[in-house]
This record gives sequence, C-alpha cells and structure tokens, in this order.
Amino acid sequence: QVQLVESGGGLVQAGGSLRLPCAPSRRTFSSYRMGWFRQVPGKEREFVAAINWSDGTTYYADSVKGRFTISRDNAKNTMYLQFNNLKPEDTAVYYCAADLRTIGSSWYGDYWGQGTQVTVSS
Repeated sequence: QVQLVESGGGLVQAGGSLRLPCAPSRRTFSSYRMGWFRQVPGKEREFVAAINWSDGTTYYADSVKGRFTISRDNAKNTMYLQFNNLKPEDTAVYYCAADLRTIGSSWYGDYWGQGTQVTVSS
C-alpha cells in the first residue's frame, strides 16, 4: 500500500506559476508510473500528466502540453507538477496518483492522494 501526500495548492492569478509536490509514503519502485489528475465539480476526473519513475519518460494531456511540466527527484522521492501560464480553466482539485496504466487512450491509477485545490483567478 502506498500513501501519497500532495501539497502546494492555492490561489494564483491567470498567467502565473505554481508547483505541486507529491511524496509517496515509501520508496517508489523503479517500475512505478506516477502522475496527476484533476477534477472540477460535476465533471469526471481527467488525466493531466504522468512520468515513468525509472527513466523519466513523460506523458501529457493535450490541454496542458507546453504549459505544465511533470518531473521527479529520485533523491527526495518526490514527484512535481510545475504549472506555467495558468488559465482560469485550470481551476480544479489536483490529485497525485501512483501505479498508473493505460487502457486504450484512458489513464487509470491504483493509489491516490487526498487532492489539493488550485484556483486561478482571471
């Protein structure tokens, strides 16, 4: 069982930047794929980005390509999501997830953090 702890959410103006860290409760296995999802009220949770812990290969939703960057720090056992050029439509609860996999074009995770609110004001 892996517990995930996110932090770093908050209120930011449009065009601004923010970084969310996610720290697993135990050392991640090299085979893990971790990532981020987001959800707004009344909508399904959607995939944002993922990273292979072993080799750093990254994956992004089209809506965030070029603005968000996912990364990991092996020494700190922490994953990050860097937001740049934030837009009001990026407002959501962001969830860290581990042990991600794809089925067709859809992404799924087995372990989830509690979520952190990011609000972008116009």
